[in-house]
Amino acid sequence: MDPAMDQERVSITPAAQALVEELIRRHGPLMFHQSGGCCDGSAPMCYPRGEFRVGARDVHLGDIAGCPFYMGADQFARWAHTHLTVDVVPGRGSGFSLEAPEGVRFIIRSRLMAADGSISEPTADSMADACPVEPGGDNGPAASVEVETPAATPSDRR
Repeated sequence: MDPAMDQERVSITPAAQALVEELIRRHGPLMFHQSGGCCDGSAPMCYPRGEFRVGARDVHLGDIAGCPFYMGADQFARWAHTHLTVDVVPGRGSGFSLEAPEGVRFIIRSRLMAADGSISEPTADSMADACPVEPGGDNGPAASVEVETPAATPSDRR
């Protein structure tokens, strides 16, 4: 196994875990796939297990709330230096993800990982000072970065 995959790469907040547990009660076993497509931005998508076809190039990052979490290999190459935390916030997400009818959406909060896999725990100060990473920008030596990745809306595609 790749030593870089030995450390935990994905976790879940208590609020998101409670929602996942409710969705499991309603729909049975679930799985997540970190979308990198145009329609859903980079939103974590929740499906009944087996309804989304995982390909040979999808990377299994770990399990959250008993559900496998995958990401496409191309996207993983760009996110390999991050630890992902699945959270839930109010707002309409993708129509394809199981939480969409609930009026909430799953999002990813990410923190940078050191080469040894260690991550700094978020603090009130680091969360208050967190800012989105700008692609191609000079993001400085941030110890903790929070990135919200909402799903695109039809008006975003115009």
